[in-house]
Amino acid sequence: MTTRPSLPSSAPAPRPARQIPPGGAAGDAGPRESIALWQQLQAAAQTLAAVRGGQSAPVALQAVPSTLRPGTRALVSHVLRWLGQAEALRRKLASRTPPPLPDALLCTALALVWRAEDAPYDAFTLVDQAVEAAKRSPAMRAQSSFINACLRRFLREQEALVAATAQEPLALWNHPRWWIDHLKHDHPRQWQDILRTNNTQAPMVLRVNARKATVAGVLSRLHAMNIGAERVGAQGVLLAHALPVDQIPGFPEGHVSVQDAGAQLAAQLLLGGLDLSKPLRVLDACAAPGGKTAHLLEMAPECAPLSVLALDIDPQRCERIHENLERLGLQATVVAADAQEPARWWPPHGGQPFDAILLDAPCTASGIVRRHPDVRWLRRESDIAQLAIVQAGLLAKLWPLLAPGGRLLYCTCSVFREEGEHQIEAFLAHNIDAALCPSPGHLIPRNGAGQRWVPDNLPGDHDGFFYALLQKHAP
Repeated sequence: MTTRPSLPSSAPAPRPARQIPPGGAAGDAGPRESIALWQQLQAAAQTLAAVRGGQSAPVALQAVPSTLRPGTRALVSHVLRWLGQAEALRRKLASRTPPPLPDALLCTALALVWRAEDAPYDAFTLVDQAVEAAKRSPAMRAQSSFINACLRRFLREQEALVAATAQEPLALWNHPRWWIDHLKHDHPRQWQDILRTNNTQAPMVLRVNARKATVAGVLSRLHAMNIGAERVGAQGVLLAHALPVDQIPGFPEGHVSVQDAGAQLAAQLLLGGLDLSKPLRVLDACAAPGGKTAHLLEMAPECAPLSVLALDIDPQRCERIHENLERLGLQATVVAADAQEPARWWPPHGGQPFDAILLDAPCTASGIVRRHPDVRWLRRESDIAQLAIVQAGLLAKLWPLLAPGGRLLYCTCSVFREEGEHQIEAFLAHNIDAALCPSPGHLIPRNGAGQRWVPDNLPGDHDGFFYALLQKHAP
């Protein structure tokens, strides 16, 4: 028979889950009905188990009831950031790994409770409600006493247990060991800063639609509503606190979009050296969800709009492109097709060379881990080489479609050099008609604090990217 853990007289009684725990994801704010914390912990454990099974967190969260989803999303985000520490503690507390779902619940509780200053609830409430979550789940009920014993031991020996794991790389950096080693090799001076940044909450950055608004006008409107914001980059606005998109002034009217400051460089780099006074044919080769497509169109003068062909292999993601362009009042030809098979889509859409090509290639997403903390646990080291093959194939297939004198911007949201610098070095070695224009190269993710780490980095807050601008020599 299992028993509910007794709370010391000094401990506060368990309370219902807050609307959004600290560190919640953007868009989670707003009035919600009161939900018991044990329900959210159950859902968070199920989501973590799904991520461990290879499913992305956003997909796994779709299985969570809508009333539980906002709070669960915030808890899962917190857990995934500190999962390495939680797993290290669990190994100290249990000689054998529990079954997947009880283990996920135990690690969820440990990730939430191990550091008091970041914990969304007090420790005794989290322990009480985690055990309650186990008791109320048929799949975990038999393990509730075990979970209770582990968590109560952690509360008694917290300082010693945390100290015992302090030197383990997994616990210290909350990334897989191979990831840490890879960053050490690729960025020997910045690897620690990258890992620290990855464990912070990403900000919300807006891109101002130059066809409908100005940065100064958007800032004025935000400040008038007591919303903290500052300019970042040429067309970006950094919000002091994230907001649901329907509460952002000007969003429904298409005055602004949500896009990281680093991602906003793509359109500026590609179009920066082109003559925008004449019609230009542009290919956005891996376009979904359409943020960069829209930015390209926003930058072109209305007197000489770009003719943009936006491709994506996934028809459902193409619908996202349509939705984004419609909100912004922009038009492009959107096609569901594989960019690596131009014979299937290029001749049917004109078969004329492009003046500019944006290749935002599939990658490990190692530069946007703070926005997607599940990525570090989903990726495998072998993914880097496999994705590098795809990237090289895309470059080889799309380069012949570029007109002489035209520009191709190769970019990834990765900090691994195989997907950036090494990829472009190999391409240039095999294509004598290609020249590398001044480009940022690897942008290191940063959270706006401290000194600039690399000369080309933006001075503010941004994710990690790689940019290489290539120009085609005329014959």
